[in-house]
Amino acid sequence: MELSDLIGAIAIGVAAGVAGGLVGVGGGVLFVPGLVIFLDESQLGAEATSLLAIVLVAGVGAWRQGGYGNLRMRDAIVVGVLSPLGVLAGTVVANAVPERALELSFAAVQLGFAYQLARRAVDGPRRPAGAPEDRSG
Repeated sequence: MELSDLIGAIAIGVAAGVAGGLVGVGGGVLFVPGLVIFLDESQLGAEATSLLAIVLVAGVGAWRQGGYGNLRMRDAIVVGVLSPLGVLAGTVVANAVPERALELSFAAVQLGFAYQLARRAVDGPRRPAGAPEDRSG
């Protein structure tokens, strides 16, 4: 690994770690594009590398957020138990389709999430089901 690649990997790791701790993203959102754009990995290689890196980021993030009382263990267990089944299926598909299809699919997912998050931010906070209306304003 060349020095520039090492510096790029460090920058991607730090940025993804900060983003993961700050807003709960980092893995696929930053690792995959960073590895593809800055370290010239293939889309498939970046996705595979990101999957392993996410384990470490998620572990540290969950541990720290758990210390603040923010961890919803039941949801984490449900998602964690079911995710490997999806990963197995996704890995088979990712290795069977052209690289360009992976790139476009990844971009579409990112744009879809960005749209939904922006829409929620503009619409304001949602009231939980059964919560009384706020009449303070």
